[in-house]
Amino acid sequence: MKKLLHTTDNETDLLERAKQGDERAFTELVRQYEDMVYNFSFKVCRDRSDATETLQDTFVNVYRKLDQFDGKSKFSTWLYSIVANNCLMKRRRQKLEKASVSIDEPRMPGHDETDTPLREASLLAPWQSSPLDETMTKELRTLLDSAIQKLPVDYRLVFILRDLEGQSAEDTAKIMKLTVPAVKSRLRRARVFLREQLNGYMTS
Repeated sequence: MKKLLHTTDNETDLLERAKQGDERAFTELVRQYEDMVYNFSFKVCRDRSDATETLQDTFVNVYRKLDQFDGKSKFSTWLYSIVANNCLMKRRRQKLEKASVSIDEPRMPGHDETDTPLREASLLAPWQSSPLDETMTKELRTLLDSAIQKLPVDYRLVFILRDLEGQSAEDTAKIMKLTVPAVKSRLRRARVFLREQLNGYMTS
């Protein structure tokens, strides 16, 4: 796994040089971030061909739009937003969402995504409390992958960004162009749905 740049000055210098047409600087940016882009894409689509295509599309977009990056957010956050948008467009083109399930919860009158949900105690437990680590069995990983693919892509992206990629709620909101409360609501519903899908395995 290639390490991402950690020195802000170095990354800023690369970005400025790339904006000015320095091909070596752009190539270095690709080298630094290609693993992140591919791995994120693969987690979303679970298809190597689609992930490779998304990787290529993403850096074509970056090359064309690099002058639009204003530095107000982290470059990685901006990059994630491009990948997420490419994944959303690809899913919608392929019309794969027909196979997704609805995970919207019934709400009491006056409740919306910004409100405190019902059954709060059971919904807010962090997903990390489940065995999402290297000790997870191959069978459980397969079941989890299958369950994640049943999520509507908007919810899937939020879950992957927050629980698998470790992005903050604030950065996920920027990436997905959502409010922070909407991110938390979608993540909560995604976690509940996945727990329900794995319930038979976890309690057997």
